Amino acid sequence: MDKVLIEQLVIDAYIGVYDWEHDAPQPLVFDIEMAWDNKPAAATDDIALALDYDKVSQALQKLVQDRPRQLIETIAEEAAALIQTDFKVSWVRVKVGKPKAVAAAQTVAVEIERGSK
Repeated sequence: MDKVLIEQLVIDAYIGVYDWEHDAPQPLVFDIEMAWDNKPAAATDDIALALDYDKVSQALQKLVQDRPRQLIETIAEEAAALIQTDFKVSWVRVKVGKPKAVAAAQTVAVEIERGSK
């Protein structure tokens, strides 16, 4: 299975269960893996046949910044659904990290897989 990856995509978000967390945006860090057959794009050198990771990144940024949320779990589910629906990806793995959420940890994160390989 071929994959297209987006790693360490940082998007600022209003996120958290506490009121003070919505006073200023906080960075979220995304690692995305998407199943995609790269052979047609590679054979033709045609972006129209590729999974455009820039468009995926822009769509994720719009999704995250569209409205505040409480949980990174919600953002992970919404991101996976958007990628599968809007970009016709059959399988996706989404990891969303929230640096500084726990003082003694570099980051906390959730990771989900949706679809079939």
